[in-house]
Amino acid sequence: QWSTNLVYMGGVALNCLANRRLGDHFDNIWIMPNPGDAGSSLGSAAYAYRGKINWTNSYLGSDISGPYPVNDIVNELLSKQIVGVASGRAEFGPRALGNRSLIADPRGKEIKDKVNEIKRRQKFRPFAPMILEEDVNDYFEMPANIPTSPYMQFVAKCKHPDEFPAIVHADGTSRVQTVNAEQHPGLYQALKLWKDKTGCPIILNTSLNIRGKPMVNNMQDAYDFRDTYGINLIV
Repeated sequence: QWSTNLVYMGGVALNCLANRRLGDHFDNIWIMPNPGDAGSSLGSAAYAYRGKINWTNSYLGSDISGPYPVNDIVNELLSKQIVGVASGRAEFGPRALGNRSLIADPRGKEIKDKVNEIKRRQKFRPFAPMILEEDVNDYFEMPANIPTSPYMQFVAKCKHPDEFPAIVHADGTSRVQTVNAEQHPGLYQALKLWKDKTGCPIILNTSLNIRGKPMVNNMQDAYDFRDTYGINLIV
C-alpha cells in the first residue's frame, strides 16, 4: 500500500507549478526550503546526530542582529511603497522569506514595473505575495491538501487578481508565502499592522538583490546595496 506522506527533494522540487499537483496524490507533503544539494546535506547531519536536529524555520544564514523592524517597515511602505529589509538571519534556500527581502505594496498598477526596474528584470514578470496564514483562503485557491505555503513552494489561483496586479502571473496564479506567528513573529506582526492600516493583508516580496548579483548577506552588503541602487533599506 502506498504511503500518503511525501518528502520531496531535488532541484525539481523548486517547480512551484508542478508542486501544486502533489496534493492530488498525498495527504501530507514536506519540501525542504532548500531542496537541492545544499538542503540534502541536512539529511547527512540528521543521520549523524541520530535525529537530534530540531527544525524550526529556514532562517539559518548570516545574522544581522536586532529586533525585527515592524513599525519602520510599515511606515516606509505607507510613504514610499517599496523598501528593502535586511534583518535577522538570512534565509537558507533560494526564496526570500522576509529577512532579506525587497517588499512593496502589491495594489498599484505601476508597482510591478517599478520593482522590476530596480531588479533589472523584464517588466512583465510578477512577484510573490506574502500573506497572513489565516487570510490565505479569502484571497487564494490553495491546492488540494496544501493549506499553507510557508516557504513559497506552491502556486495558487488568486481570487482577486485585479486588486493585486503586481503579484499575479498571466495565468492568474501567484507563488504564495503564508506567514504565521510561530514561523516568523516579527514578519507576522508587520503583516498584521499593514492590514490594520490599509485593509490589505498582502505584501509583495522578492529577494534583496539585483539580477545577476548576490544576495545582501551582512551589514556591509546592506549599506552597499542602499548606496549603489538608491533603495531605502531597513536593517
